[in-house]
Amino acid sequence: MNTIATATATSTAAPAAFFEKWGDMATWSEWNQDTEWVRLDGPFVQGATGTLKPKGGPKVPFIVEKLTDTEFVDVSKLIGGRLTFAHKVTTGERTTVSVTVSIDGPLRWFWTKIMGADLAKSAQPDLNALVVAAEAVRA
Repeated sequence: MNTIATATATSTAAPAAFFEKWGDMATWSEWNQDTEWVRLDGPFVQGATGTLKPKGGPKVPFIVEKLTDTEFVDVSKLIGGRLTFAHKVTTGERTTVSVTVSIDGPLRWFWTKIMGADLAKSAQPDLNALVVAAEAVRA
């Protein structure tokens, strides 16, 4: 598995606010600059499936691979690859939220070449925008 990007931010928002924003996939394009739209096929639960349309790219099916009270992992299925976004929330004096973007599969080298630089460039700005959106939630 190749790690493409990592980003971390702190927030005054409660962890539940981040899960509320992640679960409201119809609004992802408001804080994720690479996303045109996202549709979830049912409730936001582990095992849920959906479709994501990146800006300038084809529709991609995904699955909510893991969903706990501290972690949300979604995996997009690509031809010859799996693109994974692992989101984590930890609490302390402030909430810390992080995302790790990775890819695996026999064509990971191809997908890294096609998308890697853009994903690496957008990971921190997207996470920062998510923090702003989560802080606007009254959780």
